[in-house]
Amino acid sequence: MSKHDFFERIHHHLIVSCQALENEPLHGSETMAKMAQAAKEGGAAAIRSNSPEDIFAIKHKTQLPVIGLLKKVYPDNEVFITPTKKEVDELLAVQPEVIALDATIRERPNKESLQDIVHYIHNKSSTLVMGDISDLGDAEYATKCGVDMLSTTLSGYTSYSPQQVDPDFELVKTLSQQATIPVIAEGRIQTPDQAQKMFELGAWSIVVGGAITRPQLITKSFIDKINMK
Repeated sequence: MSKHDFFERIHHHLIVSCQALENEPLHGSETMAKMAQAAKEGGAAAIRSNSPEDIFAIKHKTQLPVIGLLKKVYPDNEVFITPTKKEVDELLAVQPEVIALDATIRERPNKESLQDIVHYIHNKSSTLVMGDISDLGDAEYATKCGVDMLSTTLSGYTSYSPQQVDPDFELVKTLSQQATIPVIAEGRIQTPDQAQKMFELGAWSIVVGGAITRPQLITKSFIDKINMK
């Protein structure tokens, strides 16, 4: 799928993040593939997924384009979303249409650079790169490093970005006005109204995860509301 075709496919459409870590009830590639199929039947234009195993299963089950990532924790380092070329190679083996990676200004494991990793992906494949950022400084840095699109995934997950409960509407609004590449709104989008607001602010597309695909969190939101006095 070409860059133009991918961006046309997701424009003003929903991307659903289907992820379950090892300690979560729905962990497992077969389950994630079924979750992705359910998202497809609901109208999702693409899927965001963690791990080569899940990506392979989802692509086989749904034939939807997949934004793939691989979470890996390295000692004494905060970057864990596709942090090094090692994770990139594992992802390229299953041919996701896009690889998402931490594109913040923070130092990466093994002192690898974001620019080198982005160029590595582009030189080895036709795979696009989604830069997960947390603020405007990250976005400027990621764009200079050559990412194909920006995602606000990490707003609130770096020490220097706004720590808030609601989605970062202001970041999406400003980026949509200033960025030279597509801006994907992601992070703490809990309702259809919030999703629609992101489009009104100029987002190219949106990613919703936990509010759709993590039933334990959805259940907890109901319980918390019920128990409020």
